[in-house]
Amino acid sequence: MPTETLTLDLPSGETVSALWQAPPTPAAVLTLAHGAGAGMTHRYMTNTADGLEARGVATLRFQFPYMEKGGKRPDRPPLAHSAVRAAVVEARRRAKGAPLFAGGRSFGARMTSQAQALAPLEDVRGLVFFAFPLHPAGKPGIERADHLADVAIPMLFLQGTADTLAQVDLLRPVVSGLGERGTLILVESADHSFHVPARTGGKDHEVMDELLDRAVGWITCV
Repeated sequence: MPTETLTLDLPSGETVSALWQAPPTPAAVLTLAHGAGAGMTHRYMTNTADGLEARGVATLRFQFPYMEKGGKRPDRPPLAHSAVRAAVVEARRRAKGAPLFAGGRSFGARMTSQAQALAPLEDVRGLVFFAFPLHPAGKPGIERADHLADVAIPMLFLQGTADTLAQVDLLRPVVSGLGERGTLILVESADHSFHVPARTGGKDHEVMDELLDRAVGWITCV
């Protein structure tokens, strides 16, 4: 199906662009927030949306306001959260009863989880995180995960073991501490972009296929 371009209105009076991509009869719908350094049309975001559509899941990708304006400094959390909420409202309207999920990549994943922790996103059944940024590169810590205790719905963490923004020995106990709400899927040797070194014999497109297969498998079971 063709990708539809949308405009989302935010409470601040700003507007952001969005892309709706769906198979004829979606089995589920996922809002997909971009990372800090690249917007919704980045190759990774496009490949993710294409792959999910091929697996029966619709996506609503959207821009954060700073990216919409061509800025490099990410929005303050309250403004970013408002974009997440606007995307969920529109996705819910289009879902027509299909199960609704929210998530994103890196910065977008964290803004989505923070929004959910502050006030539940209406009708969202679970959160899907592609490379959740547990800490800044070179500054290991778990403070960024504190708000996850206030998220009452299931969460899926898709992470590479070589991700410098989520040290595995820190991430494992964080997700374990969430109990049944947390599921961690690790890709051996993959970095924050889910790139795997040539020496592993793996291919990036194979990693993407594995991630999307596992994500859709989890979505259909929540």
